[in-house]
Order: sequence, then structure tokens, then C-alpha cells
Amino acid sequence: MKNKKIKQAKIAKERIERLFELAEKHFKSNPSIAKRYVTLARKISTKTNTRIPINLKTKFCKNCNSYLKPGVNQRVRTKQGKIVRTCLICNKSKRKSFNKAS
Repeated sequence: MKNKKIKQAKIAKERIERLFELAEKHFKSNPSIAKRYVTLARKISTKTNTRIPINLKTKFCKNCNSYLKPGVNQRVRTKQGKIVRTCLICNKSKRKSFNKAS
């Protein structure tokens, strides 16, 4: 039983990573397909109860499921010790604090 869940989580993680690779590849030519890939990856994540890897979490909007590229459809700013990432499609912001070097 436990081995089955471990295998399922491993396969889910591989598929999520592959879907994000495809979203990256197709973003420039067709953003709606990239959005669909992100939606599928999130669906796999929720159904298998698998976390999306940390390096991929900043690449999509949790509100509208859009694949985000800084400078194209995402604004990245630093403000008062925080990194503010704004989706330019739905105007939703994500804030993450960082330590300023003294």
C-alpha cells in the first residue's frame, strides 16, 4: 500500500515537471495551451496530494492558472523587504519576504 503511494507521488511529480516544461515551450506561440498545461499540473497535484516543486511555484498564478514570465505577463518588484510578483492578467499579487544584506 505504501509503495503504491510512493510510486504514485513520483509519477505525479514527473508529470507535473513535464507539463511545466511544455508550458515553457509553448508559452510564446500559444499562451492558452501553456495555461492549460498549468491547469492540468495543478489538477494532478491536488488529486494525488503531491506538492508542486518550489522552483515551479513562482511560475504560475494561483488565481487564474496562467503561466508567468517576468517582463511579459508578470511584474516583479522589491518593496519594503518583500518581493512582490504581480500577474498582469488578473492583477493578483504574491508577496514573499527576503532578508536584506546589511
